[in-house]
This record gives sequence, C-alpha cells and structure tokens, in this order.
Amino acid sequence: MTDNLYFESAVALAARLRAREVTATEVAETFLRRIDDENPRLNAFVTVTHDLALEIAARCDAAAASGHFLGPLHGVPIAIKDLGEDRVGVRSTQGSLPLKDYVSKTTSIFIQRLEDAGAVIVGKTNAPEFGHKGVTDNFVSGPTRNPFDTTRNSGGSSGGAAAAVAGGLVPLAQGTDGGGSIRIPASWCGLYGLKPSAGRIADIARPNAFITSSPYSSVGPLARSVADSALMLSTMAGPHPRDPISLPALASPLTEIAGDGLRGKRVGFSADLGGFPIDPKVAAVVEQSLEALERAGAIVEFVDVTLPADQFELAQLWGRLMGLLYSDSVAGYFEQGYDILGKHLDELTPVFRDILVAAQTRTAIEARKDEHLRSAVYDAIEDAFTGYDFLASPTLAITAVKNREDGLTTGPSEIGGVAVDPSIGWCLTYPFNFTGHPAASLPAGLSDGLPVGLQLIGQRHQDAPLLAASAAFERESPWLTWPQFSGAPRV
Repeated sequence: MTDNLYFESAVALAARLRAREVTATEVAETFLRRIDDENPRLNAFVTVTHDLALEIAARCDAAAASGHFLGPLHGVPIAIKDLGEDRVGVRSTQGSLPLKDYVSKTTSIFIQRLEDAGAVIVGKTNAPEFGHKGVTDNFVSGPTRNPFDTTRNSGGSSGGAAAAVAGGLVPLAQGTDGGGSIRIPASWCGLYGLKPSAGRIADIARPNAFITSSPYSSVGPLARSVADSALMLSTMAGPHPRDPISLPALASPLTEIAGDGLRGKRVGFSADLGGFPIDPKVAAVVEQSLEALERAGAIVEFVDVTLPADQFELAQLWGRLMGLLYSDSVAGYFEQGYDILGKHLDELTPVFRDILVAAQTRTAIEARKDEHLRSAVYDAIEDAFTGYDFLASPTLAITAVKNREDGLTTGPSEIGGVAVDPSIGWCLTYPFNFTGHPAASLPAGLSDGLPVGLQLIGQRHQDAPLLAASAAFERESPWLTWPQFSGAPRV
C-alpha cells in the first residue's frame, strides 16, 4: 500500500480487489487511517464508522475467499452524506443541533444498493443544516475546509463528500442535489459532480412521498473521474415502487460510456444563464474551457437564456420551495419526538430558521403561484435547448469563499455590484432543480489556484449521453493530471 492508493481511481481499485491483489480489509484499514490523519485538517467527516467498515470489508473478503464477489463496488470505500441518507444504526445529524445525537432507524434504498454492491461505508460527511445553503458549515460540526486551500470552504451542501474525495480520504462519495448540492462542491473542489435526472435513483420518502419533486432533489455521485462516477451511479440507479417519481430502468448500463460523446453534438453556451453576475476571472476560465469541447468535436455556440424573472427573485423562489420541503422533513422528525419548530427553534441556524418559519404561513394559493413561476423557468430552459444537444454555463459565479468559525459561513451578498442571495444566488445550478434535467459540473481549470467548474446540462432523462459528453471533455481537459490528484506532496 502506497500513498498513491488514496488517489487511485475507483474503477482501478475495484479491479485490483477483484483480482485479489489487495483485500477489502487492507483497503478499508488504509483509508480509515487516512481519514483519522486528514479529517482534523479538512473536517469532511462528521462520523467515522470504523467498526461498520471493517465488518463490511470482512464480509467482502469472506465472499472473495469462496470465489464470489458482492458486486461492482466490492471492497471499495465510500462515504455517505449526513443529510437524510440513512444507514441503520449510524448517527445522522442533518447538520442540526436538535438532531446531533439522532441515530438512523432505517437504511435508504440507494445506500442499501451500494452496500449490496460491495461498497464499504467508512462514514458520514458534513453538510449545512438541512442543506439550506451552498456552503458546508453548521453548529454541530463547523465548516468543511477545501483541500485546495483550507482557509476556504468546500461548497455545499455535499461539501464534506467533495472534500473527502478531493483530499483522497475516499475514492467515491454519495451526495444529494436539491439546488446544486453536488455540482457546487464539485466545482470548488475540482471534481466531477453529477446530478442525475430527477427520479433516476429511487428515494423513498415519508410522510410525503413526493418531497423530492419540488424542487427536484436527486441523489448522485462525487468522484474524481467520469468513469468512477458512472460506476457508482450505476449501482444506485433504478426505480422502486414506493417512489412515485422514480424512472424506469435504462436498457443499457450507465457504465457503458459512448466513446464519441461530443462528436458532432451542438452545445449552446450561456455565459451568465440569463442574468447571473459572474466574477470575470471565473468567466475567463470557463470560456477557455470551451476549447476542450470543440477539440472533442462539439459545435459550440453562444445562446441566450431568457429567464422569466431576475436571478435574485428566482433564488427567493428556490428558498420558498425548499421551505416546504424542510417542513415535511421536520414533520417526520416531530413524529419521532423531535419538536424542532417548538422547543428547539432557537437552536437552528438563523437563515434556515427564517425559511422554515416562513413556510408555516404560506397558503396553498401562494405555493401554486410559485409553481407557475417554476413552470416558466422550465419553458425558458426548454426554449434554450432548441437546436442543441447540451447546454453549458459556469457552474458558479465565484471561487471558494473564506470560512468563518461561528457556523455562519455563506456566499457573497453581491458580485460586481449586483445583489445576490448569499445562500444560493451565486450558483447557476438551482434552475435545473426546478426542471429536473441531468446536469454535471466538470473541472474547467484554476483561477488563482482555486478550481472553477463548467456546468454541462443534458436533455431530459438523457443521463447516458451526458456521461458520454463529460468523458469526451475529460479526455481533452485531463484534470486528473493536477498535482492534487496524483498523491504529490501538498505545498
């Protein structure tokens, strides 16, 4: 075992495990030591499941000894997000003080699928309270630090997951994306982050089975490469009869990535997605990355996106929709004896508390009007897709922000003199949670040493073509050659 194992691809590591060059227990012990050494620096993990990891690894090794392998992720360490992703018997805090000692009583269907595929769960990763903002910081665990610059944030809400993968603490991590929560930290941590089509991965939610539909919230992978992402996605994907928005199974495995994913494809690029202010340095890196799309055979043209409202108003719309989702989540915990809206209200992050409280007085008519505006966003995106196979934009308007130490890290409140919502308004990601399109953040380059993401959006339900296009970009813009991902010593 060498330090380079930490940055070995999940695909290669899975192959070594199947060839029995290494055992699952050896791999688990190696990564657990890495987590113990590096987590104090990054604060990526909230809970490290040493015993569970070694238990699953032993199960893998016992199966391998009899000539049987559990699945495509046999023995590969993974991290799961500490935000509603349940594994029975493991602490699940939601980044919220009232739930800091809560232990899951069930296992999420997609987590069970990962474990059935042989994945070794090494712990749960940090997230902001109930995922209410695009950075990772909370009153339970504090901020997650960016491996590229530990004074800065990793992004959110799957920020712990992204820092863990970028820092070599795990080869793969599971995230969720209700407004950009996979793509945002992928952009800031130099990773490939994919939000699959809404419903591609079944997610059983109660008491509201439709909670993930407004806005669309998707489970997905965070990885250093497209192939690694496809490997993890393929094990989680698939319908379930208890998820009313889950999609039918695909005819071909998502790991079968087409080799000509951008050849002759038309890509419509919007530099501001219809009115988002963008840091000029970020804009320059993203526009430079378009050359990689063209080298891969794409026809790239600038396209106008005409959104039905100002970006600030749309960010407020996202907050109102999420407030209803949070209310459903809180209701579920109330049934288990946690009175978050009552005796625990003063323990909540102020912005999250305000969103949650405001949702309690919204009328059904007001909520319907919000869905009307959301529908107009959907139409605007579909209009922009006319004549194009993919859309592209910056993932974020800025590079990673500095961390605070009081649990209240946010994004900026203005960019270039234009007001933006500090929780989500600097993210060009959430419009695609209104619509459900598959979308990914790809490493576009560095600005002053900090990663910048290019967002690539696929047509509705076209996850496989989006993976193929991403892989074509990756071949022309090989971010895996960055020193941070080679195991080279940190400066």
